[in-house]
Amino acid sequence: MLTINDITVRLGGRVILDRTSASLPPRARVGLIGRNGAGKSTLMKTIIGQIDPDGGGIDMPRGTRIGYIAQEAPSGSATPFETVLAADAERAALLAESETCDDPHRLGDIHDRLIAIDAYSAPARAGRILTGLGFDEEMQQRPLDSYSGGWKMRVALGALLFSAPDLLLLDEPSNHLDLEASLWLENFLKDYRATILIISHERDLLNNVVDHILHLENGRVTLYPGGYDAFERQRAERLAQLEAAREKQATERAKLQDYIARNSARASTAKQAQSRAKALARMQPIAAAIEDPTLSFTFPDPEPLRPPLITLDMAAVGYDERPVLQRLNLRIDPDDRIALLGKNGNGKTTLARLLAAQLPPMDGAMNASGKMNVGYFTQYQVEELDVDDTPLDHMTRAMKGATPGAVRAQLGRFGFSGDRATQKVGTLSGGERARLALALITRNAPHLLILDEPTNHLDVDSREALVQALNSYAGAVVIVSHDRHMIELAADRLVLVDGGQAKEFAGSLEDYTDFVLGRGAAAPQSDMARKTDRKADRRANAEARERYKTLQADVKKSEKLLAELTSQRSDIDRALFDPAAAGPKEKGRTMTELMVRRADIEQKIEEAEMLWMEASEALDALEAG
Repeated sequence: MLTINDITVRLGGRVILDRTSASLPPRARVGLIGRNGAGKSTLMKTIIGQIDPDGGGIDMPRGTRIGYIAQEAPSGSATPFETVLAADAERAALLAESETCDDPHRLGDIHDRLIAIDAYSAPARAGRILTGLGFDEEMQQRPLDSYSGGWKMRVALGALLFSAPDLLLLDEPSNHLDLEASLWLENFLKDYRATILIISHERDLLNNVVDHILHLENGRVTLYPGGYDAFERQRAERLAQLEAAREKQATERAKLQDYIARNSARASTAKQAQSRAKALARMQPIAAAIEDPTLSFTFPDPEPLRPPLITLDMAAVGYDERPVLQRLNLRIDPDDRIALLGKNGNGKTTLARLLAAQLPPMDGAMNASGKMNVGYFTQYQVEELDVDDTPLDHMTRAMKGATPGAVRAQLGRFGFSGDRATQKVGTLSGGERARLALALITRNAPHLLILDEPTNHLDVDSREALVQALNSYAGAVVIVSHDRHMIELAADRLVLVDGGQAKEFAGSLEDYTDFVLGRGAAAPQSDMARKTDRKADRRANAEARERYKTLQADVKKSEKLLAELTSQRSDIDRALFDPAAAGPKEKGRTMTELMVRRADIEQKIEEAEMLWMEASEALDALEAG
């Protein structure tokens, strides 16, 4: 159990956490949420000891292993695979000790512990984690310094997950992930068997993974059971009760004040009036729920244009005369809402840049309306804002020649009204900077809005405001995002960017999720592709019979291989603990050679079990069909 005891933290003279307390149940999966700047990361850093609280403390069982991603991404000549394996410090230390240990008793203890922590299957586990995070076998063996910062942070996440701490702390883990890796991470966390505390603004993750919500507001935390939707319902009920209590108190205060005013001057009632005055002084006012104007913003509607806005006809696009995408056929109309799907590196951003006219077509044709304005949002625009300027300074430069009223009106659409418009950008939260970037790119009322990961710095409420703004916007929208909730509510066309092409995905986002997680054999096909004639049916039946025979043979072959490998593993185990009992194949091998050989056999067993399971399941499916 993790207990937060009356924690107070002050940073820069401001109280961030104010005597806040909470107890997290053992093995709970807790989502830590709150507005941008509320202090979520501060609380997490206090838990791991990076920040010393001004008051209170953190209690947890002695020996609890805490896992947290450092701010700096890993680097150097080591590979992602080596980096992830090294994250299990105990395993690495035991293996190193086993190389030089001469004490047979200690060596036996080492091997007992290695078996207990499942050290021999570690390479297979590391590979699975990296694969889930988007690294194929070739990528796992490249040096870290060949990767961008985002991919290095994926390696850091993989190392953290591999180390399997007792308390897993995650701060916005999906910010560097694409939709496919986010889906894998969600499934991984569902099966995690220790305590998780995760800062996230992903509504789907908070609904599907966590069993408690820890809400941070005004320096205090409140623990709610259930996922995010349950939290919203409970909080709405609580706010309604709070408002009812506030109104009741206001009525009581008015009655007391009226009584005091009417009776203070009369001798017969003066004591009662004084008593009422003391009661009024003791009555602590109940604050009303604060309305935040930044939770609602709007995009300016463009002037109407005739369709289509853009057509691509067998177009190709890429860099340095090397095409990334080819044979592109796409039409975008003024009322389209398109989400681009596909793994990072497949070309989603390249396609977005083509549509934004930042890259020319290398082949084929691209036709765009001559009067069309495009607003293109990227994370780079957020990072390139001048921290010493104000939102008003930025917008005044961007809307050169516009009246001060027009500049203020555009800022006001995004919550930067009054004094908010004159704050230094350096004092703004990440979410506020993202809203400023959105305000800047939409100043000319674009006909096409292209948003490349617009939600990375937005909290849950701000993301909901963005969805509502998109649904009210009169122009076309192209979205690249790992936020399924936004895609589901804001997009009605899905385009899959994969294999050097971009094609319509003929299914829902739920279908795509099933496809990515392997719950569907293939992506949904068009009606034309599903049509078959009788000849094809007969051929399919014949192929099914052949496949049945092949699967039967595969099952028997896998069972035989498993028996042989298991026997070999037993021989190695005997040799590890008693070299004199080693079989003919293991005699003369050093401890290190035996351990390497055991790890290799363990991986082969795992592969054989997987093949046996796949063949058995496929056989069962054929028999059931």
